[in-house]
Amino acid sequence: MKLLEDRIRKEGIVLPHNVLKVNSFLNHQVDPQLMFEVGKEFAKRFADKPITKILTVESSGIAPAVMTGLAMQVPVIFARKHKSLTLTDDLYTADVYSYTKQTTNKISIAKRFISADDSVLIIDDFLANGQAVQGLLNIVDEANIEVQGIGIVIEKTFQKGRTLITKRNIQLEALAQISSLENGEVQFLN
Repeated sequence: MKLLEDRIRKEGIVLPHNVLKVNSFLNHQVDPQLMFEVGKEFAKRFADKPITKILTVESSGIAPAVMTGLAMQVPVIFARKHKSLTLTDDLYTADVYSYTKQTTNKISIAKRFISADDSVLIIDDFLANGQAVQGLLNIVDEANIEVQGIGIVIEKTFQKGRTLITKRNIQLEALAQISSLENGEVQFLN
């Protein structure tokens, strides 16, 4: 998706340890017009799938997931990373390690929002080592839900995340595929 790649080139900042900072349009400040284009692109790429709900993980996956839900006209559910007084019982949970934060979080989805009748699309901001997606896959496995596909805004193809998904034979669509962040420069897969 050229529009997204152009924004990454213009505003993305490469940090040590293969971290790409895109907080000016995706991870802190959100560009709603860009996210709407992202949502429409995911809707187009998964148009032939019988999707009933979209799943993501808070917080950076919410904007692209909501815009995809808007474009596909289906509800969006985000796995919570933090316990709250309103999210206590009847939960699906999974542990997720965050590469950028160097911490493990327990993500949770209330059982009343998903069922075996659902057919879901997983949307997330980044795919690197695949831990967030794996956590969501663990939850959908426990709930006996079919995954129709996985949409990723930015994939770092030089890390192992794609392998986790392709082993499961799930359609994976990444809108920007980065092949390298060496020498502080973003290189896209052609």
